[in-house]
Amino acid sequence: MTRTRIFPINKINFHDTLKEAAAIIDDGGLVAFPTETVYGLGANALDTKAVRGIFEAKGRPADNPLIVHICSKQQCCELARNIPEKAFKLMEKFWPGPLTLILERQEIVPDVTTGGLDTVALRMPDNEIALGIIRVSGKPLAAPSANLSGKPSPTTAQHVISDLCGRIDAVIDGGTAEIGLESTVIDMTLQVPAILRPGRISREDIEKEIGSITTGYLDGGHPDSAAVRSPGMKYTHYAPDATVILIEGASVNVARRIQEMLKTYESAGLKVGLLLTDESNMTIHQDDQLSLGSKDKPAELAFNLFSGLRSLDARGVDIILVDGSFSRHGIGEAVSNRIRKAARSIIKV
Repeated sequence: MTRTRIFPINKINFHDTLKEAAAIIDDGGLVAFPTETVYGLGANALDTKAVRGIFEAKGRPADNPLIVHICSKQQCCELARNIPEKAFKLMEKFWPGPLTLILERQEIVPDVTTGGLDTVALRMPDNEIALGIIRVSGKPLAAPSANLSGKPSPTTAQHVISDLCGRIDAVIDGGTAEIGLESTVIDMTLQVPAILRPGRISREDIEKEIGSITTGYLDGGHPDSAAVRSPGMKYTHYAPDATVILIEGASVNVARRIQEMLKTYESAGLKVGLLLTDESNMTIHQDDQLSLGSKDKPAELAFNLFSGLRSLDARGVDIILVDGSFSRHGIGEAVSNRIRKAARSIIKV
């Protein structure tokens, strides 16, 4: 078992902590750190052995490609080739930020980092800790979410510690992630770029910059192709140990169905947790329920989703009923995508 060091970071120790983290990266180690989306588990993206350590620590399938985090356009050009003009437009508008671009890879990027694909997924995070580690180490960081594979992504250092303590070298505690959901991923190698994973940056945001794009993911399903070009597409993701059931529809209908299901499951001796919108939370009352935010404010839902799933799991519930009456506008599409992937079943009312 690895001794996992915990680094609380502040203004006083900021630079010294970055140096220690960079030294671990330089030595082929694994460091979990905050980004604006979720916590990432970083290793030198060009070190095959170090990257394999990420897969081992997470229990992640080897054909699931990793996102590489960079701190400059120069690094982007070192790792990718034949970069289209539209990609540069998106970099100019959204980097640093929660947008991952899939581009043709340079030979310097090892197969293990890309899942054996001819492409590489690149992102410049909007977080001073993440950017600082990349700059101080001088290395691009392969950094998927810092959780056990398939579990809800971590939005705090404690989530990382709960999943990976003893499996990785260090965790930098930089507080709660700002957004709470992973980045938007768009494939720029296609004639018509395609969003492969939704996030805070929406299709409408991207089309304002580069014109028409398409959607390359199934809502809650898996792609037909065995070769997946983006994280979050092929395998079960975001799921707690409890069985998640999503109930979609108008707010009144969803609340009514949740109350009916709650009685049925509790009568069967099952412990039920509820993830509700504020609106449903005012009409339903039981011990293990959490409000994610207003149904008309999907950014609140995004911020609270993974921590809510983890919190109910920690209470030992058997079933989690999720209120799906929220808006799909903007990041609401990404919230829907994550819950649908976590859900064992989806009920429409």
